[in-house]
Amino acid sequence: MSDEDRNRLRAELDPETYHIVCEAGTERAFSGKYWDCKLPGVYHCVVCNEALFDSETKYDSGSGWPSYYQPVAGAAVTEIEDTSHGMVRTEVVCGKCEAHLGHVFKDGPPPTGLRYCINSASVVLHER
Repeated sequence: MSDEDRNRLRAELDPETYHIVCEAGTERAFSGKYWDCKLPGVYHCVVCNEALFDSETKYDSGSGWPSYYQPVAGAAVTEIEDTSHGMVRTEVVCGKCEAHLGHVFKDGPPPTGLRYCINSASVVLHER
């Protein structure tokens, strides 16, 4: 994400959302608007409106964040090695605009075995 994009987003987004999508922040568990949402639809990037996750792949992981077992398409998200905070994790960013979404872990349900643990502030639900 360019400095120009970050400056524009600083003016457009609330401080928490900016911190999450531009500075790889994380919202507190069980605090986001979608962690327990059961409405059908597609979750889109809050920055560029790209479709990211379908509610049909959303499940209750018990983590306190919205969790999905796969994105809507392979190119919807990009995975990046994250070695911050003394850990090795896999960061998930929007495949189109590179906004930080969350992390992916290998402890999810079938059929993928993956848990895309996504910040509510980084997505917006387009209901069906």
